[in-house]
Amino acid sequence: MGFFADFIPRTGDKGLTKWAHYFEVYERELTRFRREPVTFLEIGVFRGGSLPMWKEFFADGSTLVFVDIDPECKAHEIPGTHVEIGNQADPAFLASLVEKYGPFDVILDDGSHVCAHQIASFNGLWPHLDKRGVYLVEDCHTSYWPGFGGGYRNEASFIEFAKRLVDKMHSWYTDQDGLFPFDQMARVLCGVRFYDSIVVCEKSADPEPPVSLFIRNGEVSGSRKALEIRNRSSVFSGKDGR
Repeated sequence: MGFFADFIPRTGDKGLTKWAHYFEVYERELTRFRREPVTFLEIGVFRGGSLPMWKEFFADGSTLVFVDIDPECKAHEIPGTHVEIGNQADPAFLASLVEKYGPFDVILDDGSHVCAHQIASFNGLWPHLDKRGVYLVEDCHTSYWPGFGGGYRNEASFIEFAKRLVDKMHSWYTDQDGLFPFDQMARVLCGVRFYDSIVVCEKSADPEPPVSLFIRNGEVSGSRKALEIRNRSSVFSGKDGR
């Protein structure tokens, strides 16, 4: 686990609860943000154990913001961090965070794990994630728990919300304009990665449509013609026995 394997034996008295496999996801998704100072927001403080962890993980000079609905969590604030008290589903509170600290390079939702709250936070904060930034939502297994607003294939769950983001990301390529129209989310979302209980959404660096490259003899030409075609079919149609 790299950094985390070294850090965990050195933790202090502030409690930290994480599924074991989360640390590998952190290494994979967040290591590239360690090279220079970032603006980081975590929803959920609980026992305060993540504050020293992220302070050591990210570069000196980073802005590290932590949010919780419990006023007692303010006591977990340590030098170099900011703890704000508020409701993660309150648009006014989220707007105040953005005004004070945004935009953000990394946002990590480890808050209530209630699906409606996860969706509200995403909708309120995603527009204020910087280019190439990542938005992580943890403990998405609650999407399968009715008591958290989830349940298998429940359209109100965060997992089903994230699945719809995958469709929106691919709406550049729609061939069914009436049924599946282009969605502006495609301009700002370049990746949705599903891990066990974690969903990661990555912000695009370029809002322009994707380009298909043709490369030969060291020469490169680009085209977006494929995005304009409708009612297409495979060039292999009829050649594969079907």
